[in-house]
Parts: sequence; C-alpha cells; structure tokens
Amino acid sequence: MTTSSVLITGASTGIGAVYADRFARRGHDLVLVARDKARLDALANRLRQQYGIAVDVLAADLTQTSDLVRVETRLRDDSRIATLINNAGIAQSGSFIEQTPVAIEQLIALNTTALTRLASAVAPRFVQTGKGSIVNISSVVGLAPEFGMSVYGATKAFVLFLSQGMSLELSPKGVYVQAVLPAGTYTEIWQRAGIDISTLSEMMQAGELVDAALVGFDRRELVTIPPLHNATRWDSLDATRQALLTDIRQAEAAERYKTA
Repeated sequence: MTTSSVLITGASTGIGAVYADRFARRGHDLVLVARDKARLDALANRLRQQYGIAVDVLAADLTQTSDLVRVETRLRDDSRIATLINNAGIAQSGSFIEQTPVAIEQLIALNTTALTRLASAVAPRFVQTGKGSIVNISSVVGLAPEFGMSVYGATKAFVLFLSQGMSLELSPKGVYVQAVLPAGTYTEIWQRAGIDISTLSEMMQAGELVDAALVGFDRRELVTIPPLHNATRWDSLDATRQALLTDIRQAEAAERYKTA
C-alpha cells in the first residue's frame, strides 16, 4: 500500500526530478509535470521499476493558460494528491535593461503566476480535509538585489512572501506551507538562461539541496535555506522585520520628513 500522492512541477530534470526520486523512495505515488514528455516518461518508468509506485505523467507548459488549467483541475479533483511541490521556474540572464518584454512575461508567468495559481487550486481542498503540504521553491536571490538578477530575484521574493502569507492563513487549518531557498545549484536552469556556470563559484548538487530541504520539510520548517550555515541570521532578519513593523504609525509621517 502506498501513501498519498505528490504532484511535482518542473519534474523532468534537476531539483524536480530529485524530489520525484525522494518521494518515490518514501512510497508515494507521483504526478509529474513538465514540458518534456519524453524525459518525464523515462523518469516515470525508472521510478515505477525501482520503487514499485504509480506514476502519472502530465506534460504541460505552465506558461500556457490551457495547460495550466489542466494541472489546476488535477489538483482540485484528485483527492489522493496531498503534497504539491511548486518547483517549475526559469532564470534570467543579463541586466534589467537587457530583458525583452517576452522574456519578462514568460519569467513572471512561470515563476509567480503559475506557482500562485497551482497553490490556489489545491489549497481549498487541503483546508477542507484539514491536511496537506505545499512546497514553494524560492531562492536566496530574492533576498539579494545586489546579485543583479532584478526580475528573477523579484519573482523569488514574491514566492517567499506568498509562502509566508499562505502559512499564516493556512497553518491553523492544518495545511503546511514551506518556502525553500536554494542558492546556486547545479541544474539545467543556467544553460537554458544562457548563463556560463564556469564563471560562477562552486554550487550545490541538486541531490544535496533536496535532501536538506526534506529535512526541513519533515521538521515542518516554514522557511528552509539549505546553504545558510548560521541559522540565527534568518531568525535575526525576521525579528528585525517584525520590530520594524511596530515602529510604523500610519496616521502620521515620521519626524524626519516634516522638515524640507
């Protein structure tokens, strides 16, 4: 007997494929979503043979409305799916002024719109049953405008904020939401964005990233940052943010702005 099913986006390679392997190893059936059906089929066949689980392949381009709707429908209707891994995403190469309107639209469509809509599709069912998990893959780039990936970083900052807001709303209703923030990880996202990784510092392997993220998942961490070696840095940042909010008095401008 298997346990619940897990739907993973961007599952054909990299982080998504590792998540598929790890959840299959735990005995979960899978729904694998990505554009490349041939790769999905090859992965699905391997996982079926290796772990004896059921794997459904759902080829979809989540930047296309019709494909996105199909995945939303599966999440709403398939009561066996108890975990959503919102992993699909693309990166950005070049500066802000070098981005084309088409590239910006595609990046936002996949990294933010599709991710949000899929979470929104499954969350009501999870709330109704009082259980379920949503994992949103963000990035440390969302904390660092200094890295020069303005549009990509903004989408990942959105994912972190969304995850935190979802957690505040959904956690009391039995739904676990985790934001995972990788740093540089060896995946095909770099090649697809036209970024030469030979010029970058050494990065993390996808397997190590996912294994660490799953430790956070099992511990029910709200924000998991596998490459952050001093966890108190995040705790301090979040505490400072909350302290800042206590100093906001919305009815009156701060004294420093009352003198020209």
